[in-house]
Amino acid sequence: MSPITRLMKPRSVAVIGASTDASKTAGRPVAYLRKHGFEGAVYPVNPRAQDIDGIKCYADIASLPGTPDVAIVLLGAARAHLAVRELSARGTPAAIIIASGYAETGEEGARRQQELKEAAGSMRLLGPNTIGLVNLPDRIIFSASGALEMDHFPVGNIGFVSQSGGILGALLSRAAARGIGMSSLVSTSNEVDLDLCDFIDYLADDEATRVIALYVESIRNAQTFRAAVAKASRAGKPVVAYKIGKSEAGALAAVSHTGALAGADSMYDALFRQTGVIRAQTFGDLLDIPLALSTGRKLQGQRVAVITSTGGAGTLVSDSLGMAGFQTPPPDEPTAARLRALQKGEEATLDRNPIDVTLAGLQPELLSGAISALLDSPTYDALVVIVGSSGIAQPKLMADAMSGCLQSSHKPVIAYISPHAPEAAAILTQNGVPAFAAPESCAAALEGMHRAAQALAPVRSPEVSDVIDTSDIPTGSLDEAQAKTLFARFGISGVRERIVAGAAEAELAARDLGGRVVLKILSSVITHKSDIGGVAVGLTAETIGARLNEMRSVVEKNTHTVQQHFLVQEMIAGGIELILGLKRDPLGTAILLDMGGVAAELMKDTVLRLLPAQGGLSCAEALDMAQELKGWPLLDGWRGKPKADVEALTAAISAFSNMAVQMGPRLQDAEINPLFVLKAGEGVKAADGIAVVGE
Repeated sequence: MSPITRLMKPRSVAVIGASTDASKTAGRPVAYLRKHGFEGAVYPVNPRAQDIDGIKCYADIASLPGTPDVAIVLLGAARAHLAVRELSARGTPAAIIIASGYAETGEEGARRQQELKEAAGSMRLLGPNTIGLVNLPDRIIFSASGALEMDHFPVGNIGFVSQSGGILGALLSRAAARGIGMSSLVSTSNEVDLDLCDFIDYLADDEATRVIALYVESIRNAQTFRAAVAKASRAGKPVVAYKIGKSEAGALAAVSHTGALAGADSMYDALFRQTGVIRAQTFGDLLDIPLALSTGRKLQGQRVAVITSTGGAGTLVSDSLGMAGFQTPPPDEPTAARLRALQKGEEATLDRNPIDVTLAGLQPELLSGAISALLDSPTYDALVVIVGSSGIAQPKLMADAMSGCLQSSHKPVIAYISPHAPEAAAILTQNGVPAFAAPESCAAALEGMHRAAQALAPVRSPEVSDVIDTSDIPTGSLDEAQAKTLFARFGISGVRERIVAGAAEAELAARDLGGRVVLKILSSVITHKSDIGGVAVGLTAETIGARLNEMRSVVEKNTHTVQQHFLVQEMIAGGIELILGLKRDPLGTAILLDMGGVAAELMKDTVLRLLPAQGGLSCAEALDMAQELKGWPLLDGWRGKPKADVEALTAAISAFSNMAVQMGPRLQDAEINPLFVLKAGEGVKAADGIAVVGE
């Protein structure tokens, strides 16, 4: 049995520093073990007490009658490591460190945390600064959370892992109040040893868990996270994550626009999307989506029937569903005929969607008949049942009406409780119909179910490309011409251009290139050239000389530097501007694609893909990126315009990713902005770019 399994399903527990006062934090673990029926051996350690609530106390760890499977250490940060060292020496597989005062407090706390890790040796640690863990099916309560004062918790199949201790109690109590059953809840907190990924891995094997929910502050190792989530996916267990820190006060661009376009939160979005993790957008979603998924029902489409006993609530739900991309079509004719046959009078109209039974009366036979007809209908993929004010007076009415209908269909069925009727909501939830108190929650729950039903992309083989020699590429920030030379080496062609030193050379270059041209300063230091007057477009051989002299003067005034070299480039007309960039982050390396132009950072039509552990992006993956852009129709021939050369674009994206892979951390930053995508068959052109190369 692994140490984590011993931690989650122990036969014995020692409580180090247990208090005789159950109202204190140090007194709660023993009290909760007793209260909630832990069946294993409990060894409180307290040198000043003979017993706690009838359980014999031990003076110290050395006095314990045996080696416990788990120890809950309630000592302060200054002494906890001493107990950990002694427990490890006895062979205890795992310990839970409740105390705070570690890395979360600063440098001295970090030193104490390292001391704790060293003291543990091979013993696994949960925490420190944790509120503990709960395994409800096995009645294992290793926690000091005040939420456990509640007498009863519904047992279910949702496993929850939080990097915050307080959130564990918040979710446990909220779930219990709504009749939502949990399997296990774990607070990993400082993660000196065991972390989020360890428990995703454990829950993937846990027979009591069907859905895994996460409260995420940060992911320490993206590859380990990918592996754990992939294991859960293979086990058929969807993962839902609520990631805090979505606001990015201070996402700054370095030398490229990519830093501003790809903030830290967007990197998490990319990671979750690529691993199939369903991201909860609100804290409420962290319960609502797992609740819907816990039924095990699959949502294969986006057509939803709504049956209601209150017209206004039906409109609220339909509107929320529409905003989330769902359709609420009217019933097909055979279903409409079945619904009409249920009517006792002429008042109600049961063959529209929402199906409003208000005037028909809340007769159980009518409700059951309508629900059965809608679940049988090939027109609908899911059903939302709305409970009106009857939920207060008759909390079991809708649950009773639905009791016989659920067995005949595998389609998702959820409920919206329009009044404040928590008893009705809990009854429905406990009877297999997830109930929600907000119409937006219904939409979020169904959206999560639809995403969970989409198969993950098959495991890909690494993209293998020819090795390109870059040993001669200079280090530091490259100038534009050098950057585009690097890109061209990997197969991304640039615009035709000439490097010039003065007006006369510029005139010759303009004549050689023909047509109108672009003039730029050439600098490895100044990357945002337009901001300081270093770019001019639409020039000719007749106008470029004077414009160069003027540009040199303006740039010198703005930067106090004299520009020695300039670029004269062909001017691209008719292409679609994109930004293709590289983002390095603790989560990994990502390739960024954005609709370019002057408003790029304002519009943020950005798509990210994290690179796999090996290889770059395939052309198929690059095409997925392009099609995910809101501006994709512009590339695909919007309103009769010629289609862009998407094949060349996807090849450029793949080549750019291979450059990032081959150069590794040496390529610190890179961006092509703009990358012009020309008409189909005409290719792409890198018109500007930056690259920062390390040693």
